[in-house]
Amino acid sequence: MNYTLMHKDIPVVEIALDDGGTKITRVGKLAYGENLPMGVSIVRDKIDRAALNAWWADRFIPSARSGLVDALSQLGFPNPQQVISRNLGLSLSDHYWVKPASSNLSWDEVNFFENGFSPDVGDALLGKLSKTSDIDLRSPDWTCDGNLRKRWAILDGKRYLVKAGSGPFQQQPFNEVIATKIAQRLAIPHIPYALLWDEGLPYSMCEDFVTPDTELIPAWRVMQTQKKDNQTSVYQHYRNCCEKLGVPNVTHALNQMLVLDYLIANEDRHFNNFGLLRSPDTLEWLGPAPIYDSGSSLGYDKLTPQIRSGRNITCKPFKKTHQDQLRLVTSFDWLDLSKLDGVDQDIREVFAGAEEFIDKERVEAIVASVNQRIQMLETFILTQRPQMDSTENDVEENVAAEYGMGQQH
Repeated sequence: MNYTLMHKDIPVVEIALDDGGTKITRVGKLAYGENLPMGVSIVRDKIDRAALNAWWADRFIPSARSGLVDALSQLGFPNPQQVISRNLGLSLSDHYWVKPASSNLSWDEVNFFENGFSPDVGDALLGKLSKTSDIDLRSPDWTCDGNLRKRWAILDGKRYLVKAGSGPFQQQPFNEVIATKIAQRLAIPHIPYALLWDEGLPYSMCEDFVTPDTELIPAWRVMQTQKKDNQTSVYQHYRNCCEKLGVPNVTHALNQMLVLDYLIANEDRHFNNFGLLRSPDTLEWLGPAPIYDSGSSLGYDKLTPQIRSGRNITCKPFKKTHQDQLRLVTSFDWLDLSKLDGVDQDIREVFAGAEEFIDKERVEAIVASVNQRIQMLETFILTQRPQMDSTENDVEENVAAEYGMGQQH
């Protein structure tokens, strides 16, 4: 089937998709090359079709999404890729979409920022779909990445992302709120998360920080804009790409992100969990996106004794350990750790009423681990020495964590 890849109402390039809508089989006439998705290059007047296909594939719900098999069965589709082109590839993270050939559709008519969408897909993805007929598939949930169960919802005219936890502790929603409170105390730009209970299960909820006038470019797409040589660290490569693009305030934002991730022992800050904001209309870079998606932290999948030990903590996106990653921070002048006095009470309050999943012993282990990391950070700041970054101990594979796909609901 023939389409035009659009950026709002700007025709970018003519494409053909296979019958399932899963693969771009042909790239035709290029109209506005500067509006191509970030990281898709033009070589000798030809678009890199493999890179464009990789970008298109990134818009699909990951096959590892918890509960996806059951949801697709309810919706009557064997895989989510078959639906994305029917939804025109629309997302609530950017302003790209595919316009069918000979169609007169406009961005104002189809975008999910300003037009409604059906709750049916979201209901199915959370295991709550009750109807079996007249299912409406119009939804931005088809282009929402990540492996945890989640959905988009419209509340009072605003778009919110509602996300579940995983495993016996269901801890990620609570962690999002704790990360919010720590970031707020330290004046780190962040997306605020709230806790939502539904049918006895906890969910995190945050408003979409992408608007009709902004779009999110994940760090992974940014890093495709330049080739990385073997002598350049992953961290420096990302900074180099941002500098080449002319993005302001990147180093300071990275400093803040790495400190927060150290304090909460974040284990899943992969390259789609942070990025940049730009204007889709002018393509002007607005700066780093606020910190979001910090739930896979605070020993979310570990037993309580393992939280106490503080060992075997995975680190992303740049180094394999948080200690090594902390050495990348260029300045702590902005950081006032005294602002975290009393954060232990914040943590206890977040877990109040969650005893079915998080018992008191586990809460106190989490409190102790955060206090310990605050103290360790204080010592690190006092004793650190300037250090040149290198490729040593770089992260080798930067993919999202999986959450036990056997746990469906």
